Amino acid sequence: MSELIISVSGLRGIVGDSLTERVAADYARAFASYLPGGPLVVTRDGRANGPPLVDAIAEALTAAGRDILDAGIAATPTTGILVRESGAAGGIQISASHNPAEYNGIKLFGSEGRVVPAKFGESVRQAYLQGAETHPAKTKSGVVSKYEETCTAHWEAISAQVDVDKIRQARVSVLLDANHGSGSILGRYLLEQLGCNVLLRGETADGHFAHLPEPTAENLADICREIPAEGVQIGFCQDPDADRLAVIDEDGGYLGEEFTLALCVDHLLRKHPGPVVTNCSTSRMSEDLALRYGVPFSRSAVGEANVVDQMLATEAVVGGEGNGGVIDPRVGFVRDSFIAMAYLLEAMVNRQLPISNLAAEMPQYKMAKQKISFPREQLAEGEQAVAQHFEDATASHPDGLRLDWPDRWLLLRASNTEPVIRIMSEACNQGQADLLCHEAEQVLHGLLS
Repeated sequence: MSELIISVSGLRGIVGDSLTERVAADYARAFASYLPGGPLVVTRDGRANGPPLVDAIAEALTAAGRDILDAGIAATPTTGILVRESGAAGGIQISASHNPAEYNGIKLFGSEGRVVPAKFGESVRQAYLQGAETHPAKTKSGVVSKYEETCTAHWEAISAQVDVDKIRQARVSVLLDANHGSGSILGRYLLEQLGCNVLLRGETADGHFAHLPEPTAENLADICREIPAEGVQIGFCQDPDADRLAVIDEDGGYLGEEFTLALCVDHLLRKHPGPVVTNCSTSRMSEDLALRYGVPFSRSAVGEANVVDQMLATEAVVGGEGNGGVIDPRVGFVRDSFIAMAYLLEAMVNRQLPISNLAAEMPQYKMAKQKISFPREQLAEGEQAVAQHFEDATASHPDGLRLDWPDRWLLLRASNTEPVIRIMSEACNQGQADLLCHEAEQVLHGLLS
């Protein structure tokens, strides 16, 4: 049997193997036991294995007296907005994000419409693992109601943040690759409301992915070729639950997900200067931009919930992660590919520049990533050895070990799911980034020999 991965924000596994209807029902009951009274919003991405999980969760929670608002297929950021709009006690999104089609998962939302904080999520995790009794006393069974209209509230939140009329007048041509995920539900509506000429690939939200679902350069090679062939001005590529966005320029160049956040940070700081938050594994482009605009910058531990916590603590105007997850608190405290698309279109129109030119204005860095097998019990020793090897760096521990120099950085993080250390680096050129990763790897291997 494959492993069921349970974190502080939810779980994921292979449906019918590690993730069964019983698992989904028990986990949902554990979650609901920590919530105040009120209905729960339930949504899913387009995967064909999603409906049985929704049914199992709805049956378990209504039997425990909870009402369910079933919103059907909806993006993760839309889920957060629906929770907030409906006044629900919380929300459950059935999605495995960028994982392959045989997977599915559960993401948990609090009543504020954000992914639950780590401490709350850990309580749910422990309750589930310990098999705690989660059947509260009730007077009657709950009911399932359909959440019929799911686009309007999200569109209204986004349209309040951009100059809709100005974008409409530009008639930007866009290719959106929703890859048969939930992004198509709002994606076409949003782009057409913004006056775009839209080519939509993977519109049917059935989970039959046309390519591997993570929006990487390798997986989007065909889409990259299609952009210049179709003569469109920009390509937007979503993951299956549409909280991440990768960007392709007018020439078919893959800008990727790190640039999504940096470009949005640049655009927002021109409009609303204020604090910026990213996680500690995100490109320093956003940090450089914060310095350029003279605003505070801070880093959180990896994970959307940690970014949101730091944003709330610093009253940030924008935050996010380098996986293309942009968080705008004016719309919602959830990574949101849709507000990212709107901001990038507005930036192109306001500056009257193609997206390739805007990307060229960003600070330019190169990243390297590696992982090695390493026993958890030697983690502290490994971090200490790497820090001593790079003694000229400034060390910090936002999430693992981070070493900073004026023009580069290195991060060591233990995996939460396997006995490996993930090594990331960023520098002004690829050779220097690769060398940082290689040196750290050699130090760690030296401890094992």
